[in-house]
Amino acid sequence: MADRNSGINRTNSAMTQRGRGKRGPARFAPVEKPKRIRETLRRLGSYFFQEKKALCTVFGFVLLDSIISLLIPYFIGLAINQIGVRAGAVHFSMLIQLLLVLAVFYLADGLLTFIQGWLMASAGQRMVVALRGSLFEKLQKLPISFFDRHNHGEIMSRLTNDIENIDVTISQSTVQLMNDVIMIAGSLVMMIWISPSLTLASLIMVPLVIILTKTIAVRTSKLFVEQQKELGTLNGHIEESISGLSVIKAFSHEQKEIERFTQMNQRLTDVGMHAQIWSGYLMPLMNVINNLGFAAVASVGGFLAVKKMITIGMIASFLTYSRQFSRPLNDVASIFNTLLSAIAGAERVFDIMEQKEEVPDQINARPISSKTCKGDIDFYNVSFGYSPKRMIVKQVSFHARAGETIALVGPTGAGKTTLVNLLTRFYEPNFGSIRVDGIPITNYRRADYRSLFGMVLQDTYLFHGSFKDNLRYGRLDATDEEIKRAAIAAHADSFIMATEHGYGTMLQGSGENLSEGQKQLLTIARAVLSNPAILIMDEATSHVDTQTEHEIQEGMRQLMSGRTSIIIAHRLSTIRHADLILVVEDGMIAEQGRHEELLEKKGIYFSMYSDQFSV
Repeated sequence: MADRNSGINRTNSAMTQRGRGKRGPARFAPVEKPKRIRETLRRLGSYFFQEKKALCTVFGFVLLDSIISLLIPYFIGLAINQIGVRAGAVHFSMLIQLLLVLAVFYLADGLLTFIQGWLMASAGQRMVVALRGSLFEKLQKLPISFFDRHNHGEIMSRLTNDIENIDVTISQSTVQLMNDVIMIAGSLVMMIWISPSLTLASLIMVPLVIILTKTIAVRTSKLFVEQQKELGTLNGHIEESISGLSVIKAFSHEQKEIERFTQMNQRLTDVGMHAQIWSGYLMPLMNVINNLGFAAVASVGGFLAVKKMITIGMIASFLTYSRQFSRPLNDVASIFNTLLSAIAGAERVFDIMEQKEEVPDQINARPISSKTCKGDIDFYNVSFGYSPKRMIVKQVSFHARAGETIALVGPTGAGKTTLVNLLTRFYEPNFGSIRVDGIPITNYRRADYRSLFGMVLQDTYLFHGSFKDNLRYGRLDATDEEIKRAAIAAHADSFIMATEHGYGTMLQGSGENLSEGQKQLLTIARAVLSNPAILIMDEATSHVDTQTEHEIQEGMRQLMSGRTSIIIAHRLSTIRHADLILVVEDGMIAEQGRHEELLEKKGIYFSMYSDQFSV
């Protein structure tokens, strides 16, 4: 009993502030309560337990480290006892041995802490890599209609912020939670072992800790949510102001924008200040409760010491273990809040992974290529809508012969681009069928089928890389000579060669250093290089001047020769020579025929043409 009741005379920080236990005032991040915790944890666990060997290893190190942490106060007590003994060299030798043991313990503690962090960070990164890869792969398999219905920034947030939140939680909170649970249990056992009476006095303060933590957590959580909302509003205003700076200056609204920014900035400051103040309440109040507990234990311990029922050393030892017991309680409250936030993020990630993918290829789907495709296109009573109650395309039927040029005209929102998306299988029709070369397009392998098309869209997009990289995206095996010929055909060669490194010049971002017209010329050259069987041009010349438009049309005539071409255009001058003009209105084919035929009918096309050319 003498050794067991060894006194420990040490400061509050000597044991409670070790390694991973060093924590500032608890912060409560904004938490969006998950709706399906059990299901989300099950799915997240499938990734988590892919690293079960690493996790078991980490748990073993945590357990060993925690045992060492629980033994250190006991051995310090033994060392203090040796100092208090008035004997000779034998006890001095024992003191040296105990100090060496403590030195080994502290070194082992530091090494084990490093190994835990390294193993958990590695395992966490592998889990997050798998999760991020699964989500990105899922995004590639989702239909275009999914992206039409969802905000792109929100999708990006799930791929980046939510998964990053999961990563931080796994890498940091898992080890901390393991350690805290073991330390709470171990410290409680040691406290009861030393003195059940003092343990009862110490535990009186636990309900106060729980009530205080919960009260402040609820308040600060709401404030931090409001702070994030105000921060998002401020960031949105900054982005809007920078992107629209020329408009702001044109209307001389600089001072007005400064005033709006000042108001938003002040609201963010006020909310942030209240959030930080409430968050800062926790540690001072916790210190008050801990000190009250310290005083209660000291008073009870002093009474027991007077009655010679306990030694001073045992009281000091007990106080250390009580500190070790109360600190993890605070940590667990903060970790629980972080876990809820991570689970909510995981739930948003799995919401995307539950979405329906593109219709898979048929088992006996046939291959097709631009060399074997003739280019006959048939629409048979095709209808499509995101909702069965609201059809965007309604019973569309038409036939395009191989090598013909088909023009789609009509008001904005009539359904022209939707028809093209149905043809390319970006959307699947609700009713009817589409055939290419007399065969339903669902009978072809999707990847082969989409390779038939060369697309020049109204919204240009260039990838990070050189001019050569962007043009070669149309055909990866293209030679430098073929790339240059395609650029010349699209009238892009001149401005490419005017740059410092020619075709090797790197584009800034996605082509911010180019005009819209130049970017469109590059996308046309990319389509030329792909040598498609079917060419689709959706407002392909909408961003170029009239002279450049004529030059592009000359180059495109050669490209369109012998190919089925579909042109969406508002400028009717560009489609006069089309073999078939389809006038689309309210999702239906209102008129069809050649340019001259439609003018003679004096219908919708005639009105559109008259408006543009004042016939």
